[in-house]
Amino acid sequence: MLRSPTAPYVIEKVYLAAPADDEILVRIHAAGFCHTDVLPRDARFTGFPLIVGHEGAGVVERVGAKVSRVAVGDHVVLTFQSCGHCQLCASGRPSYCDSFAKLNASGRNADGSTCVRDEQGEEISARWFGQSSFATHALVTERNAVVVDRDLPLTLLAPLGCGIQSGAGAVMVTFDMKAGESLVVFGAGSVGLSAVLGARAVGAGAIVAVDLHRSRLDMALELGATHAFDAGAEDLVGRIREATGGGAHYAFDTTGVPNVISKAIAAIRKGGACGLVGAPTGDLVISQHALSGKALMRIVEGGVEPHAFIPKMIALWRAGSFPFDKLIKTFPLSQINEAEQSSLSGLVIKPVLVPDKYFG
Repeated sequence: MLRSPTAPYVIEKVYLAAPADDEILVRIHAAGFCHTDVLPRDARFTGFPLIVGHEGAGVVERVGAKVSRVAVGDHVVLTFQSCGHCQLCASGRPSYCDSFAKLNASGRNADGSTCVRDEQGEEISARWFGQSSFATHALVTERNAVVVDRDLPLTLLAPLGCGIQSGAGAVMVTFDMKAGESLVVFGAGSVGLSAVLGARAVGAGAIVAVDLHRSRLDMALELGATHAFDAGAEDLVGRIREATGGGAHYAFDTTGVPNVISKAIAAIRKGGACGLVGAPTGDLVISQHALSGKALMRIVEGGVEPHAFIPKMIALWRAGSFPFDKLIKTFPLSQINEAEQSSLSGLVIKPVLVPDKYFG
């Protein structure tokens, strides 16, 4: 857990409440490390101490009395939480749930309560994205647990619940890319490379990756990108427009950097769209003329319905057309600080933490 924004992760024994009527107890077998898990290190976050982690996968050990869609022994991929009853949830767009921030970014239940205490009886925030899966167990609900076939490797499936669905979902659901259309991705981390994978899966034409790291550009080419440009290249926008035959149909920014977003908008053709997913690093100021005939949107969790989209990604992976496993490197949970640094440095694209007793 994290006890302050600047402290390293520590492994502690804590006490988890029994499942409520609508809850599920999951023994965690793996949890992806996502850049969103670094957000609590921002000095503005006040929910410490906190168990982070929101790309969990595991096996159901107990279910509450009112749980009907999940059973003991089921294998599940965990994803973000949503209320289930607002207009956007009801229309199949739970990532834009009216209560999204309260249910996912506070580390607490909607009423401010928590289900975990430490050995001194102190409350621990333990509902980060409805799961707090950097642990051996997590309490979740049916809404953020997706049942998967038991023959599938949980260590590989864990990142599907956030980072990979965010990139692939943006392309395949929000953009609804068609075969032959073009895409440029700014930032070839796990989310950006998942967008490349999604574009490849739908039969895109030109797929352009832009990044500062040569190793990530090489990975983008291996995964299906047709072009890879250094972010510092001269006349970057011109090169992208040339590679895409006059401008990409879609641009996807994972950096959150205003200057990069401006280039992404300039790199798309009229009638195109630019999607933003990176944590903002500053105010975005653009000319209205720059958006002439173009759409700009912020995309959350790919804009997907996870119970439909996670099985779709798994089916594509089984068919050999969505090799997201190439992004993953496993770490034992006891090496969580090393995993965090490998992610921040760009050395590892998608670290996946495995509770030590299951490691290997």
